[in-house]
Amino acid sequence: MKTLLFTLEYPPFYGGVANYYGNLVKYWPKRDNISVLNNNNGLLINRTWPVLKWLSAIPRLREAIKKGRIDHIIVGHILPLGLAALLCRQLYPIKYSVILHGLDFSHVTQIWRKRIISKIILIKADKIICANSYTAELVKSFLGGKVDGKIKIVNPGAEQLATRNSQLATQLEKKYHLNNKIILLSVGRLVKRKGFDQVIEALPEVLKQAPNLIYVIIGDGEELRNYQLNITNYELSDKIIIINKAADGERDAWYNLCDIFIMPAKNINGDFEGFGIVYLEANLAGKPVIASLSGGVGDAVIDDLNGLIVDPLDLNEIARTVIKLAQDTNLRRRLGEQGRERAIRKFNWPGQVEKIYKIIM
Repeated sequence: MKTLLFTLEYPPFYGGVANYYGNLVKYWPKRDNISVLNNNNGLLINRTWPVLKWLSAIPRLREAIKKGRIDHIIVGHILPLGLAALLCRQLYPIKYSVILHGLDFSHVTQIWRKRIISKIILIKADKIICANSYTAELVKSFLGGKVDGKIKIVNPGAEQLATRNSQLATQLEKKYHLNNKIILLSVGRLVKRKGFDQVIEALPEVLKQAPNLIYVIIGDGEELRNYQLNITNYELSDKIIIINKAADGERDAWYNLCDIFIMPAKNINGDFEGFGIVYLEANLAGKPVIASLSGGVGDAVIDDLNGLIVDPLDLNEIARTVIKLAQDTNLRRRLGEQGRERAIRKFNWPGQVEKIYKIIM
């Protein structure tokens, strides 16, 4: 069967969704039977048009179907690409499946017009593949009894980290004076739902019992200025390091250097964490994680197995949990080792892609 991945985001475009689809193609069991139609060259979305910018996707999709003799389309973005797939399904004997990550689905259901279109797209789809169980429940509720067993859950995979670079680690230790420090790490976009602001606010209480702790945040985003103001207000400039841009090698080095990873994500008016690959990346480095049950995080982190779950709005609970891990080497080691074994066994990309392959075959 000839399969076409139809997506707006694909490498070298940067981001979690692009990485997801890059790995989907990379590990597809029959590599010669999958092709990609993406928007990296602006072929699908004509931004010069004042309205209906997505219409150019229809002739592009028709051309790809005919040229590649496509049997099945994997739709990477329910809107607008799902509508193009739906229309082409009327013209050709093809099937399509839709992949939903979380926020993509949440956003299209907030506007009545998009809700109606999205419902039709999903009802007509052959399969609906959700990246987490939270999104799957939202879709079931949205469609009611019209699902017919077509909703499937396949979590993202996690890539093995780069081999530990001892020279880079030594450089980072010297540059940031990390000897004999407990390193608390966060990685992600600096947006409110990640909960990094809560960690900053909890840090003064943490430092009373773990004075040798350093908090490192890797990422950039709209909340950077607010974080910097909080760091100044709490007089934490010597305890918090924000690294706006870090190459993959440096990011992996920080995963290996850190002692604890934390991201107490919040659900803010439907803006939630889809899954949280960063938790698994920290686990792959053998590190315990502190998380919250926002969105699909419950699939990535199991309390007392590969990390600890906290209430993201409870500063005292966040502080107590950081202190607990900072003071208990054996607990950190147990959670980290269990997390690494689980990530390798359950969340490897070849295995996850194989599940998708079997679903649509």
